[in-house]
Amino acid sequence: MKPTLLILAAGMGSRYGSLKQVDQLGPSGETIMDYSVYDAMRAGFGKVVFVIRKSLENDFKEIFNRYKGKIEVDYVFQEIDNVPAGISIPADRVKPWGTGHAILVARKAINTPFAVINADDFYDADAFKVMAEHLSKPGLEDIDKYAMVGYPIQNTLSEFGHVSRGVCELNANQCLTSVIERLKIQRMNNEIVYFDENDKPVALNGDEMVSMNFWGFPVSIFDKLEKKFNEFIVANSSQLKSEFYIPMVVNELVQEKTAHAKVLKTTAQWFGITYKEDKPIAIENFKKLTEKGLYPQKLW
Repeated sequence: MKPTLLILAAGMGSRYGSLKQVDQLGPSGETIMDYSVYDAMRAGFGKVVFVIRKSLENDFKEIFNRYKGKIEVDYVFQEIDNVPAGISIPADRVKPWGTGHAILVARKAINTPFAVINADDFYDADAFKVMAEHLSKPGLEDIDKYAMVGYPIQNTLSEFGHVSRGVCELNANQCLTSVIERLKIQRMNNEIVYFDENDKPVALNGDEMVSMNFWGFPVSIFDKLEKKFNEFIVANSSQLKSEFYIPMVVNELVQEKTAHAKVLKTTAQWFGITYKEDKPIAIENFKKLTEKGLYPQKLW
């Protein structure tokens, strides 16, 4: 059975200033998601599921109707009120509940091992190849064997502002021993730093492996996600900005020794758009990839 690709496209894009998920960046107006789906199909994925907000449904279906007849497509909705019964949500909360919650809402649409990616990140073809190979291995359910495509943190920053990343520690077998979401990562005084809970800068060496939310899971993750989210929402339902992150969940499961997470080796080169100033760089990158013959002038 072919694996499924889950694309997280319900984010607000507040730092970018517009709906970057559908921004046209390729030579023929392609979005970053177009390249991800194209690479996933080449790697052997058989279905793509978009996590979006209900208000975006018509726009998404109009744009991505171009996949019809090429790969199976489904849509699920991440809404703020999609929480367990009895939970009260602040009336002025506008931020979604995070990437872990986005995976959870896709439960009914996925029945194969699956990969998770962000809509606004370009992960490169080899990343999909190694992930598809991992997800096609037998026994994933029995051992709760997760996977992550990692990238060196120095290659994942924006020149135009801070970013958040899941910073990883690995053992000798290239399995995660921890993954901690670090906030406000940026270059400062010729160093790469993040800001801790006291808003003080902490230096990084630049070679740390980070999660760019390219994860691979068996469907057994959904039961664990549901339990963890129920605990999270009880503790955080009154907060306006708290989020339920994928790295947070994986880290807890790894610490509890109820799951393993392999960091996959890849030659892939990542880039993405966090701020509007990143857009011209992304456009130029897609132009160069096309000129090298790695992608056709028109994907669809």
